[in-house]
Amino acid sequence: MSGYWLMKSEPEECSIDDALAAPRATVPWTGVRNYQARNFMRDAMQVGDGVLFYHSSCAEPGIVGIARVASGARTDPTQFDAASTYYDKASRPDAPRWLLRDVQAVRKTRLLALPELRAVPALADMVLLRRGNRLSITPVAPAHWHLIVDDLLA
Repeated sequence: MSGYWLMKSEPEECSIDDALAAPRATVPWTGVRNYQARNFMRDAMQVGDGVLFYHSSCAEPGIVGIARVASGARTDPTQFDAASTYYDKASRPDAPRWLLRDVQAVRKTRLLALPELRAVPALADMVLLRRGNRLSITPVAPAHWHLIVDDLLA
């Protein structure tokens, strides 16, 4: 893996269990409607990059699994579906605004909740833990990835 990411999903939309149950454990990461997060998917993510699968907007937010980026960036079809909560009437098929990547779930982990992450001094500068950060996709420093995956979730 060359890059590492934390990707947030509301469990009602797509949980780690949903991802693991999907064909080839692969799900399209639809609904990203923030330009910075979109640009991460478009410009920085690579197939094979590691992903911390994070449940958000739920009773106990936190890291719940390990995944990997499984495809290149492509057009998110939900932006053109008027019945979708992710519909964007300003986006056009000939000039789409929003992209997706396929994400392949590798394994479910124990819940590594936000308070536990905040209690680890070596993670203090992790993007997820920065005050005011609300992005659904954030880069993860290699040192943070290894601490989380190799130590906290081992």
